[in-house]
Amino acid sequence: MGAVARFERVSIHSHIRGLGIRDGVPQPVGDGFVGQIEARKAAWIVVQMIKRGKMAGRGVLLAGPPGTGKTALAIAIARELGEDTPFVALSGSEIYSAELKKTEVLMQAMRRAIGVRIHEFRRILEGVVKKLNVKLGPHPYNPYQQIPIEGTITLATKDEERTLRVSGDFVAELLSRGVTEGDVVWIDLETYRVYRVGRAKGYGTFDLYGEKLVEVPSGPLEKEREFVHTVTLHDLDVMHSRSGSLLSIIFGFAEQREISPEVRKRVDETVKAWVDEGRAELLPGVLFIDDVHMLDIEAFSFLSRAMESELAPILILASNRGITKIRGTDIESPHGIPQDLLDRLLIIKTRPYTPEEIREILKIRAREEGVDLDPDALELLVKIGSSESLRYAAQLLTPAKIIAELRGLSRVDAAAVEEAAKLFVSMKESMAYLRELEEAFLK
Repeated sequence: MGAVARFERVSIHSHIRGLGIRDGVPQPVGDGFVGQIEARKAAWIVVQMIKRGKMAGRGVLLAGPPGTGKTALAIAIARELGEDTPFVALSGSEIYSAELKKTEVLMQAMRRAIGVRIHEFRRILEGVVKKLNVKLGPHPYNPYQQIPIEGTITLATKDEERTLRVSGDFVAELLSRGVTEGDVVWIDLETYRVYRVGRAKGYGTFDLYGEKLVEVPSGPLEKEREFVHTVTLHDLDVMHSRSGSLLSIIFGFAEQREISPEVRKRVDETVKAWVDEGRAELLPGVLFIDDVHMLDIEAFSFLSRAMESELAPILILASNRGITKIRGTDIESPHGIPQDLLDRLLIIKTRPYTPEEIREILKIRAREEGVDLDPDALELLVKIGSSESLRYAAQLLTPAKIIAELRGLSRVDAAAVEEAAKLFVSMKESMAYLRELEEAFLK
């Protein structure tokens, strides 16, 4: 049998694990981050403010030239806040391309950026399947097809064993979950849903496909167990708004639709009650809006008001613009943002990377993308990153690897980088080409 290729996609920020701060001190290289010492220190302080509940009514603006790590900083802030912290990224132009109102797009993005961790106690049967007998019978509409009509299942722990007679529907549920003898399962006694935990140790297990091995449970079969699952406020909004919608119940359509303020109010009241009862906890996430200068005066007004809401995510804006007009007005303002909103933002500036920092970033990206670089190839990429842009240099890594492989090389050399740079021109070279052949292009 041939090897099965695993789906793999390496994103441009997949190497970012956090802010790279140790005991409040930014490391020169840490958690995938290089340089931007002041910006990372400022972002770390923002994380501490968020954890202490001191960011209400405020937002963050990341301001700097293109390719200086603004998106990476926003992702790192979310990673520092915890694994379950929702992170929603939105481009300022997206609010105009949706079928919904601009303010509805922003509101849904904000609600997706707020998580609710729900704790639920359920009565379950937990044990290893020692024996599973299935009785088959003809399908009611197709006598030539056999389906489960009933069965027996023997569950056991280290201390108890019980044989249960079960219906054909329950047997079908077991089979659909891939449950076989020797598996440890949980059975919800309220819904009779089955969850396969893994393969019990000592039950003739073959670890050919990386099977998860678990201990045989101890104690009684029937017990109470806490289930924890995380949803977003938007998930709850959609669930409540679709109650009574026959199409969504039968077919589960994910139609895009506006959600009424009344539905959101009911959801908020329900969530607050859960929090007060100790059944849930809120996880304020991050709403990151890139190219914020693309928002118009109506959207900025909405964000200013929404920041003051009780249930609001951490708002992080990013801009690579200088003094420019606020969209929808003739007023010029820094970054194209109204000054009354700017006044309420903690502004973090990012700066261009030095050649030494570019070298370290390219090393990290090369490792992430599985590219083995010769020292000469690395230095050429550093030179390209300094004269053209860091993004362009990083984009040449994989093309150069493919070119080197075509020449039978296992490592990327300078010649492969040079060829890649000839085939894929930089933004500056593209602009020069346009000026050179301006008359030949269509107007």
